[in-house]
Amino acid sequence: MARNRRATPSRKPVSLRFRPIIITTAAALLGALPLAFGTSEGSEMRAPLGIAIVGGLIVSQMLTLYTTPVVYLLWTAFACGRRRSAAAARGQ
Repeated sequence: MARNRRATPSRKPVSLRFRPIIITTAAALLGALPLAFGTSEGSEMRAPLGIAIVGGLIVSQMLTLYTTPVVYLLWTAFACGRRRSAAAARGQ
């Protein structure tokens, strides 16, 4: 018997991907900080690149944290819709 439940994203896949996403971005961000805030000779040439890297990582992290649950919500809704149509085709 098909249940009429609203598709909700599973928390497990999102939580499994949350830690690696955060760790990867944090490592890249911490690696770019010396480039952005260095005071050695020639650092005035490298500082804009470091600032751009840090800003880009922050923006991409926010977009990733926003879109990952949305993708899983759409994925779950698509899978539930396919199961319902397959059940309807079998006459259940």
